[in-house]
Amino acid sequence: MICRLLLLGLLVVFGGCQARQASLPPLPVWQASEGRTSAQLGQIRELASGRLLSPEQLLDELVEAPRVLVGEKHDNPDHHALQLWLLKALQARRAQGSLLLEMLQPEQQARVDAVAGAAQLPADLAQALAWQDGWDWALYGPIVRQALQQSTPLLAANLSTSEMRQAYRQPAALSGQRSSAPAVKAELLKQVREGHCGLLPESQLPAMLAVQQQRDRSIAERLLAAAQPALLFAGSAHVRSDLGVPLHLADLGAKGASKVLLLAEVGSEVQPGMADYVWFTAALPEQDYCAQLRSQH
Repeated sequence: MICRLLLLGLLVVFGGCQARQASLPPLPVWQASEGRTSAQLGQIRELASGRLLSPEQLLDELVEAPRVLVGEKHDNPDHHALQLWLLKALQARRAQGSLLLEMLQPEQQARVDAVAGAAQLPADLAQALAWQDGWDWALYGPIVRQALQQSTPLLAANLSTSEMRQAYRQPAALSGQRSSAPAVKAELLKQVREGHCGLLPESQLPAMLAVQQQRDRSIAERLLAAAQPALLFAGSAHVRSDLGVPLHLADLGAKGASKVLLLAEVGSEVQPGMADYVWFTAALPEQDYCAQLRSQH
């Protein structure tokens, strides 16, 4: 009798695991051309411990978090394919409270809400949302569509154009010791300088830094106001634990532990402290963006 009960218990556990595995959507095929032979490709690493995780183990780590922040390289199609996979997988495991996108500005929110409340999605969804040309719709459209089709509230996380101009012209001092720490500001200033290939006058750098930090503060505020569990897709610089939104969340007194996942191309240097997890993807061919910028000056 005991053996039969033990066997039954094992079957239940095994069957439950099988059902859980089956509920995961299939992982996408790599689209970027570089790094296909790298041993790092596809690895998911917990940065604090160095241990490798399977996709399902990563989901187990993320599913209970009130806020999950996912950092991307904007033009890498594999990052958006994994974001779509992650959104679907989390929706299958829990009721997803909200999805916030850096790619949406507040003035688009009314359009998003109107589309979300419609009986069916419009044929030209990008036009209905006044989607901005700077964000490749072919990459982001499937994510937006998945959220709307599953009735996941879709929220703007970026500043409006007028708010960015205001932050540039009249930088506001942000409260909070973590986000305003000298080491944080120094590293962000370095990134702003390098991100503009050293072409910006030094006099403009403090204002550009103010815009960056105001964007991170705004994203943090909107994450805290959003229905939980909240999921954020934004550029990796915004979600970094040591420089970006997580510092502002802490300064704003956020409750519960946020989880940060960086999507990074193979060969990228990702250090403990930058995030909780990193998922290595195929890479795009290297481009000298600075050479292109300098040729225009």
